[in-house]
Amino acid sequence: MTADQILTLVVLAAVVGMLIWDRLRADVVALAGSAVLLMTGVVRPVDVQGAFASPAIIALASLFVIVYALELSGLLDRAIILAVRMCRRLGAAGIWLMLTMIGSASCFLNSTPIVVLAAPVIRDVSNAMKLSPKRFLMPLSYITVLTGCCTLIGTSTNLIVDDMAAVAGQPRFGIFEITPVGLPMALLGGVYLYFFSGRLIRYQDEPDQAPVPSSFHMDETHIGNAQVGDAHVFEERRPLVPWKAWAALGTFAGAIVLATMNVAPIAATAFAGAVLLILLRVISADEAYRGLKPDILILIAGMVVIGIAIEQSGLAAQASDVLINSVHGLSPLVALVMLYIVTMVLTELLSNATVAVLVTPIAVALAESMGVSPRPFIVAVMMAASAAFATPFGYQTNVIVYQMAGYRYMDFVRMGLPLNVLTGAVAITAILVFFPF
Repeated sequence: MTADQILTLVVLAAVVGMLIWDRLRADVVALAGSAVLLMTGVVRPVDVQGAFASPAIIALASLFVIVYALELSGLLDRAIILAVRMCRRLGAAGIWLMLTMIGSASCFLNSTPIVVLAAPVIRDVSNAMKLSPKRFLMPLSYITVLTGCCTLIGTSTNLIVDDMAAVAGQPRFGIFEITPVGLPMALLGGVYLYFFSGRLIRYQDEPDQAPVPSSFHMDETHIGNAQVGDAHVFEERRPLVPWKAWAALGTFAGAIVLATMNVAPIAATAFAGAVLLILLRVISADEAYRGLKPDILILIAGMVVIGIAIEQSGLAAQASDVLINSVHGLSPLVALVMLYIVTMVLTELLSNATVAVLVTPIAVALAESMGVSPRPFIVAVMMAASAAFATPFGYQTNVIVYQMAGYRYMDFVRMGLPLNVLTGAVAITAILVFFPF
């Protein structure tokens, strides 16, 4: 191994170890790793600059601004009030219908602010109807994760994988290109949650459980580690300002439509939309900056820098050789299944952004070594890197509901492990149909 490879491996191991230890913020850990690689010359300043200006970062930052404009306009609050009225009329069925609508929004909006907004509502409505919130809060997290897999912009993981695949020379994905895979996962996952959440989560023995707080409160330190940002921003109820709501909603829809029609990439349309909202004074420049969620953006950029080091130092090629040798003589299908399982297991242990950066170059190299299209392997990484259901710390929305409802760790294992198996089988089947080798 070369000196650059050894140093990159040491930095990678240190970053992964710090993320598992979970005593420092994830974005600080990623930045520290990037700084070491920059100072030692493993990566160049231009590489760091490129990581912070990548299309994924621009797209996410712009979408955060647009979503924050929607929140400030009062539109999301108004939608939640109407949903609460519906739930009170329909009972438990109304809560499931509300979860379905929330999931639909999560196809296009980042799941974290949606869960921060919706979780207290789900909890309060459940308590009002004398139903345990534990039955609905974990499905809320899972549903937003599943529906986020339905589009390229539904989760930052997909954008990171798309970015890393482009670095490896692959064409970029369209917004709805992965929908034929993500949608069946979301539908069957939702059916599973509807029929089994009440049976697998032990919410009947309330005295043994952590009490559900009367007011929405979460540990700020843990929130930072979960990449949520300032949760209190989403607690404040704001009056509806119709013209701002329509402007923000129209801008968001316009950015999606233009990107879907290939008029411009989503990074360009979302960026133009965010600037337009500032010019129209729907959101001020200061408010736009507050909506950027720099902890998430910096974490992603830092991990992209580490991914570049892995690629340029040759570590990715060596890891690919190991995986390739392990599947030598096997069919592409077996290799695809192995890649999905490895990615899914890593996602339960590490952040999804970390896994996306680490595994995507390996997936491309693995496909190329077998002489097949890298497309199905890249899609498998997208799905498996978000399918973190078996632990409360695999995804940031799990952390929110874990703290709020007082779940036990084993609640996530009982509910999430079968969901991992189900969604994995559906994903592999759909990939074979819509992304042939």
